[in-house]
Amino acid sequence: MYLDKENLKDVEILPKDKYPQKGDKACKIRSDIDELIKEVGLKDGDFISFHHHLRNGDKVLVMVMEAIKRANIKDLTLVASSIFPTHESIIPLLEDGTIKNIVASYISGPVGEAISKGKLKGNLIMQSHGGRARAILEDEVKIDVAFIGSPSADENGNISGVNGTNECGSMGYAIADSLKAKKVVAVTDYLADYPNYPADITEDYVDYVLMVESIGLKSGIVSGTTMITKDPIGLKIARDTLTAMIATGLVKDGMSFQTGAGGISLAVADFLRDYMIEKEITGSFASGGITGYLVQMLEEGLFKALYDVQCFDLKAIESLKVNPNHIRMSGSQYGNPHVSNVVDNLDIVILGATEIDTDFNVNVTTGSHGMLMGGSGGHQDTAFGAKATIIVSKLFSSRIPFIKDRVDCITTPGNTVDILVTERGITVNPIRKDFVESFKAAGVETIDIHELKEYAEKVMGKPEKIEKTDRVIGLSQSRDGSILDYIYQVK
Repeated sequence: MYLDKENLKDVEILPKDKYPQKGDKACKIRSDIDELIKEVGLKDGDFISFHHHLRNGDKVLVMVMEAIKRANIKDLTLVASSIFPTHESIIPLLEDGTIKNIVASYISGPVGEAISKGKLKGNLIMQSHGGRARAILEDEVKIDVAFIGSPSADENGNISGVNGTNECGSMGYAIADSLKAKKVVAVTDYLADYPNYPADITEDYVDYVLMVESIGLKSGIVSGTTMITKDPIGLKIARDTLTAMIATGLVKDGMSFQTGAGGISLAVADFLRDYMIEKEITGSFASGGITGYLVQMLEEGLFKALYDVQCFDLKAIESLKVNPNHIRMSGSQYGNPHVSNVVDNLDIVILGATEIDTDFNVNVTTGSHGMLMGGSGGHQDTAFGAKATIIVSKLFSSRIPFIKDRVDCITTPGNTVDILVTERGITVNPIRKDFVESFKAAGVETIDIHELKEYAEKVMGKPEKIEKTDRVIGLSQSRDGSILDYIYQVK
């Protein structure tokens, strides 16, 4: 280092004929994916990452993995924020060793079933969205090449999620990847004029722009339930949830709120909207994966701002384009436990569950058959951060009781879950003595979770134990990096 020199006259000065030439700039645009795989220097054992903002409409992951297969590169660790049914064709790559390990926040569909049956030769780590950002930013997970599905990019690599044929909205889950990966590839089907703005990821973090025919279909973003339930039982649960929210004392001016995109959760948001209008309540912010229902509440002045880490429908994308109070955020700002984050400022979060146990541990990772069918996503992050974490669910699913002695896999630990609302009543976690007292003061009846479990088993019988091998195929990781539970191979 020049500062180490005792005499700066010893430093060699660049001669005139070696000066950098004005206007010299390497072209970032590529069109041959096979050549690009060679150019980035991908090799056996590397870590590669993808994001899921196009959800079940994504084509980038499969496209890139097929090119890697052609290059005969093996033993990769796939760091995909989420894996959906559309990614089914990567299953042979698990079997032949192209993909050895997987790190993800959510896995559904055939890939989850294949992993559950032991087709992944290495290990699986299931993280939360905030935990994923933490692990990448702290170099716990070191990414060699990030392939970022980009709705639009310009020639220098500025990536925007609200421009292009297949806009996805906020690209919060890809930001940590762009910051830390050794090489970053923007994969796009829409080359925008420079500068492409507003940019979710800027040109200084992008090494290549790969032009492809299609990155996917934005219609796949809306895969899954994004409509308010019309089921009378679901609507009863939603009404009782509003009652529980009011009983906490947190539904007041300045409140912050998050809910999912499931039918019951959206019904809760709809009932909350009516209540806020009636009582003239204005909240501070709503957050998370944003739906058109939350956009409507923003536009009606019921919340001052939306914090958006991913868009769950097309109305949310349109809002992000035009409303300055609809704010993008990264996965780290959303839920990284080691920095100041949005979820730690939440008052109330409404969450679903696959199952819950009498210690209030929640599973959203595996189904009643023991197969991988989901994952934490932001579930664990928001449960840790919110002042009131409320789980909403029917007491039975496919004739199987919802409450267990012990969940199959702990996704969200019970000490962060405060209230459960079912069609048979509201139960409060006894460790939340403040809520026990506030519910009494509000005259809201509650029921012990053990009584709910006994009722369900009396009606439906006790569920049979899931048959599994003794092989641990994966780990359920807490957002801080500690391990919550094992994931076993099913028989």
